[in-house]
Amino acid sequence: MARFDADILIVGGGIIGLTIARELVENDHENIFVIDKEEDLGKHASGRNSGVLHAGIYYAPDSLKAKSCLNGNFLMQEYCKNNGLPLLETGKVIVTRNEAEIPTLEELHRRATVNGAKVEMINASQLQEVEPNAKTCQNALYSHYTAVVDPKKVVLSLKKDLANSGKVEFLLNCNFRGIRGSTTALTTLGEIRFSRFINAAGAHCDRVARPFGVGLNLRMIPFKGIYKKLVASKSHLVRGNIYPVPDIRNPFLGVHFTRNVHGDVYLGPTAIPAFGRENYGMLQGIDSEALKILFQDAVLFFSNPEFRDVALQEPRKYISSYFYSNASKLVKELDPRDIEPAEKVGIRAQLVNWDKKELVMDFLVAKKGETVHILNPVSPAFTSSMDLAKKIVKDHFSS
Repeated sequence: MARFDADILIVGGGIIGLTIARELVENDHENIFVIDKEEDLGKHASGRNSGVLHAGIYYAPDSLKAKSCLNGNFLMQEYCKNNGLPLLETGKVIVTRNEAEIPTLEELHRRATVNGAKVEMINASQLQEVEPNAKTCQNALYSHYTAVVDPKKVVLSLKKDLANSGKVEFLLNCNFRGIRGSTTALTTLGEIRFSRFINAAGAHCDRVARPFGVGLNLRMIPFKGIYKKLVASKSHLVRGNIYPVPDIRNPFLGVHFTRNVHGDVYLGPTAIPAFGRENYGMLQGIDSEALKILFQDAVLFFSNPEFRDVALQEPRKYISSYFYSNASKLVKELDPRDIEPAEKVGIRAQLVNWDKKELVMDFLVAKKGETVHILNPVSPAFTSSMDLAKKIVKDHFSS
């Protein structure tokens, strides 16, 4: 087996690992190794997300999500413009389906304002000008800064930048297996000695953290996000992004409409409890961990009312008529025949604080010795990544 020596070893070549590597290079670090268990980058959440750059609307003002989202949005937009990558600056509307949702819409307006987002409360007539096919009860919230990118092209561009720097080496098909001592990682390609270590393993972040004694109270509960799309002849019905008012007790945003940079309009995603960290199909990605996940789902079902609501409601969206019913409440014109299946499927690798039996609502960054672990990197992690990388490098890697 080979043996490698790295100043800094990053486990995970998704958007978090890549943007941290980029920030390290810009701060004159070198001999950086990025390992990923896949044959190429962007195979999971970083390449399967909707591409929406969020604008800091949903998150509690004192959270790391709120502090990193908006500036991360601006940094990502700037990167796309500078590198000729696709970018749609379409904004987003959040609509209410009934009067009971109006107080939550007002709370979102409050949070967005505190977080620095450019938002405005608009009436039905103003909504008509922004999204002619959207409908709302009384008012809607218009987010000016929401944009859309091609996440796979962003990932590939970052990989190219890092490879060209001469300071970063990628080891693909390289699975992290554990540690020996405090400075040697065991992988399927051999041993990697390191001075400093960064866990950016995404859906597997808790597994990577555990040998270091980090995040021992955390458990992974995966949720499957399935999408559908509008048939091409109906894509004109949506200009940008139409979202419902979410249940802010949970970190899911509900079925919504998003026009991507290629002109396709996707509907989704769902948030269906899954049985594996990569359970993209019915059986694909189900492994020996499935029984453990099923047990954890059952414990949460009986102990956490919010999780129970999700577990009861979301699986119904597998039924086409129920999915259509959810989507049709956001728009004036939509026929069931306007919706077709989509290949896009993602997994939200949601961490749970097992001591409290509660879903973790924020990003977690944990440091132990010369190791840093980015835990619970769920939405808006793609949006936040460049700003989050700046914070991590400044706090933990500045000289």
